[in-house]
Amino acid sequence: MKRKLAAAIVIAGMMVSVSACGGDDGDEGAAGPDGFKGQTLTVWAMDGSTPDQWVEDVSAAFEKKTGAKVKFETQKWDGIQQKITTALSESTPPDVIEVGNTQTPAYAATGGLAELDDLKKEIGADWTPSVSQSSVYDGKQYAAPWYFTSRVVIYNKKVWAEAGIKDVPKTRDEFFKDLETIDKKTDAEPIYLPGQNWYFFDGLTIGQGADLVKKEGDKYVSNLDDPKVAKAMEIYKKYASYSQAPKDKDEATPQQAEVFANGKTGAFIGMGWEAATAVNANKAIEKDLGYFPIPGETADKPESVFLGGSNLAVAAGSKKQALAKEFLRIALSDQYEGQLAKLNGVIPNKKALESNLKGNPVAEAIAPGASVGGTTPLIPEWGAVENNPNPIKSYMTSVLNGKSPAQAAQQVEDEINKRLAQQN
Repeated sequence: MKRKLAAAIVIAGMMVSVSACGGDDGDEGAAGPDGFKGQTLTVWAMDGSTPDQWVEDVSAAFEKKTGAKVKFETQKWDGIQQKITTALSESTPPDVIEVGNTQTPAYAATGGLAELDDLKKEIGADWTPSVSQSSVYDGKQYAAPWYFTSRVVIYNKKVWAEAGIKDVPKTRDEFFKDLETIDKKTDAEPIYLPGQNWYFFDGLTIGQGADLVKKEGDKYVSNLDDPKVAKAMEIYKKYASYSQAPKDKDEATPQQAEVFANGKTGAFIGMGWEAATAVNANKAIEKDLGYFPIPGETADKPESVFLGGSNLAVAAGSKKQALAKEFLRIALSDQYEGQLAKLNGVIPNKKALESNLKGNPVAEAIAPGASVGGTTPLIPEWGAVENNPNPIKSYMTSVLNGKSPAQAAQQVEDEINKRLAQQN
């Protein structure tokens, strides 16, 4: 995730570096407290992921169990892929690394991550499958799912009340009907949806059972001409018909939460932390904020969403493999997974732990998407596709400007295929 995550509206907890003094940092001895005593495990965690109390409690539990210390080193998302790639190639990499879920396959493909199949069998029986999927590459477990978040509908209760709408929608058609009502009965823009909210579109493709790439021989190529992708884009187009947002911009240009903050917009589809952005822009809107899952085709399940989050991995070059796994056992235990969910408002890797989100309206709205969500294609080649200018964003704008999905796909598929071939 490239942005800090909100516990409710205000981001909970600021990351600190916690350095524990330790003795010999050499190779680990025999498994168990006696063999680990005096060692220090280095953990790279991203800015905003680990609140102070969690770090303190996990560090104490780790030391009590192993006799070793843990040193957390805070990392920034900007430039992290190259930094991790370099670190994994060195002789003394950090032992445990937080990695973005969609980035995991690329690190695994280089041989930089240790296999964790044994750990998965031991502690991963109840990991949510859709969340765990990103930590698997070529049929092997190369990381452990840690947490995720996704997009929800953030709406203005005052605007909805002015339109006479009493309940939040449970289906996509009900949502469209509510947007139509807002359009007819108020002066507000029903929804702010820029033409290139690419991760919302990705969720729609997941909901249609579509794949953005397909394999031809030994290489991956664009699958944008799939009718299922076209159906997802048509759904997006209908949402956009209720919006006056630019068709050639994404949600950050301008920041959609700041547009929403003017109080003249019914809703937008965004991350929970964007509510804090809206409040920072206009404190008065805080009392009018509400949240609900993006409605799906039927009331029994919400719309599929892109699950953005982080995994925990062990560096293949770490000389402290057993000690690193002890850290993962503690960090991913029900106690500390639940604590992280409660403190940071993120969705844990186990559905049973979602009770820790009670009282957090943003997280409660996000959680239902866990079982029906997914990610971008989990292949090392995918990263190049999303580099600016993202051709899928161009595809979206073309459709919104009148091209058929098939025509728009044809315009960008050569560029997508070129990018997919860069890492083959």
